[in-house]
Amino acid sequence: MAKRRSSKAGSAPLSAIRAEIDALDAQLHELLNRRARLAQQVGISKHADGHTVDFYRPEREAQVLRQALERNEGPLRDEEIARLFREIMSACLAQQEPLKVAFLGPEGTYTQAAVYKQFGHSVRALALTSSDEVFHEVEAGNADFGVVAVENSSEGTITNTLDRFIGSPLHICGEVELRIHHCLMGRMSELGQVQRVCAHAQALAQCRSWLDENLPGVERIAVTSNAEGARRARDEQGTAAIAAETAAEVYSLQMLVSEIEDRADNTTRFLVIGRKLLEPSGADKTTLLVSGSSTDAPGALHRLLEPLAKYGISMTRIESRPSRRRKWDYVFFIDIEGHASDAKVARALKLLKARASLFRVIGSYPRSVL
Repeated sequence: MAKRRSSKAGSAPLSAIRAEIDALDAQLHELLNRRARLAQQVGISKHADGHTVDFYRPEREAQVLRQALERNEGPLRDEEIARLFREIMSACLAQQEPLKVAFLGPEGTYTQAAVYKQFGHSVRALALTSSDEVFHEVEAGNADFGVVAVENSSEGTITNTLDRFIGSPLHICGEVELRIHHCLMGRMSELGQVQRVCAHAQALAQCRSWLDENLPGVERIAVTSNAEGARRARDEQGTAAIAAETAAEVYSLQMLVSEIEDRADNTTRFLVIGRKLLEPSGADKTTLLVSGSSTDAPGALHRLLEPLAKYGISMTRIESRPSRRRKWDYVFFIDIEGHASDAKVARALKLLKARASLFRVIGSYPRSVL
């Protein structure tokens, strides 16, 4: 009897807590609907007959996310708070029509995961067959934005992405950093049945040591995407794939080993590409495409970079690529801190432009929030 009374007494506080949760859920629901109605008014006031992309502001979303993280005192982690607010903004924005965002498909790629991290799940994700096609669809207006991989913390720059900017009018509208956890999957039940491994060349490189140790002598086949490798693993006897965990669900494969990447901090950086330059968000990066009058002249690169040092502008990355204008001629992709309209940055860029034979601001965009 004593146990029964204790159990009954213990259930009363639980009932009260559940009632309070129900009340809070009702308040949250009402607040969400109020926010959605305000988002409708913003859209109507800016473009009564426009499309969603006409009033989508990545810089404003970045500010909202930063504010949410600044006031977060737990117990929810920053990553969870950012994801929740991203989904709220995504749902509110999509009331009239969802944004169309192109990415390298098929379904189940890391690039698709980057799309959802940046835009939330209330978008229409368009799976395409190549990064070149992503650029083409955004340039043509068939997609509002595109998401393309640009570098990996282990394997470096994805040069095809940079090369596309040389001849494209598109701008960078954002960046997404995604932790990459590679998994080995297939229809077999054990490693000894794996005859070949299919994955994107970057994924194969990022798992090189693990493959050398655990699958020595097994053929490695580079394919256009990790999802394509998963599709082959579904259809081919003896084929395993390296891909994200979600790909195992999409292609009905068995997980053989999780987290086989050689580096625990393996991260890929993606760029959001669009047709417009953005306003400042308060914590921005700027990407430049520049070239001197003669890139092989002594001190040519120093002369281009000197204005950044003069005005105290931090350069976070520089890459050289063939200009495609003539042989042995190169252009430089430079990432700097700050927005192109910031006073110090603007002065530095004015001087840099005067010294360059080629100068273009590819984009000034919010730094990755998480």
